[in-house]
Amino acid sequence: MAASQNSSGSVSPSRESVAQIMDATLLATDASREDVRALLREAQELGCGAVCVSPSMLPISGDYPGLRVATVAGFPSGKHQSLIKATEARFSVEQGADEVDMVIDVANAVAADENAMLSEIMAVREALPAPAVLKVILESAVLSEEQLRAAVRSAARAGADFVKTSTGFHPAGGASVEAVRIMADELDRMGKRGRVGIKASGGIRTWEQAVAMIEAGATRLGVSAARAILEGAPQQ
Repeated sequence: MAASQNSSGSVSPSRESVAQIMDATLLATDASREDVRALLREAQELGCGAVCVSPSMLPISGDYPGLRVATVAGFPSGKHQSLIKATEARFSVEQGADEVDMVIDVANAVAADENAMLSEIMAVREALPAPAVLKVILESAVLSEEQLRAAVRSAARAGADFVKTSTGFHPAGGASVEAVRIMADELDRMGKRGRVGIKASGGIRTWEQAVAMIEAGATRLGVSAARAILEGAPQQ
C-alpha cells in the first residue's frame, strides 16, 4: 500500500490506496435504485475498489470499469437456514455480484461451536462459483476474544476469503481496532494471514479511524461515508 510520512514522523497510507480497499456501502432498508446509481458514480469518482448493495438492487446496470460489486446474504440477523443463505449467495452471483458478505448465526459464535460455524460457512462457500469472493461477518462486538478467535478459525477453515467484523446493524456496535487486532493475530497463528483478508466494517466515519483499522490489520474497509473519510486524508 502506497504511503507517506505524516507530521508526527509515522507513515500513513495514501488517499488512493485507502480508497482502493474501500467497499462503499449502501444497505439502508429504504435505499432506491437511484440511490444505488448515485453510490456507483461516487465510488468510481473516488477510486473505491467496490460497492456493497442489497441483493434486491442486483443486477447493476451501466458500465463502471474496475469497480467490483458486493452484496450480502443472511443479512443482517444471520438467523437464516444455511441453504437459504447459500441459495441467496449463488443467485446474487448469477445476478452479477463479484463478492458476497454472509452473516453467520451469531449464536453459534457465542457458543464457540466451531463445527456448526464450519458447516454453515462451507454450505455458502460451496454454493459460490469461482472466482466469487466470500466474506464472513462475525459480529465481533458481540463476542469475547475466545469466541471471536473460534469464529475466525471456522471461517478460515471453511474457505472464506475474508473475515469481517460487523454488519453495522447490531446494537452491540461495529468494528473496533482491538477486534481487528485479534482477528489478525488468529490468522497469523493459523498461517492464513495474507491468504484470508480482514474487513473492518461498522462505524468507520473518519480518516483517522480508517487508518487505525488498517494499522491493526484490516485489508478491506466497509464504509457508508467514503467521501467524508477520504476528504480527511492529509495533503500529500
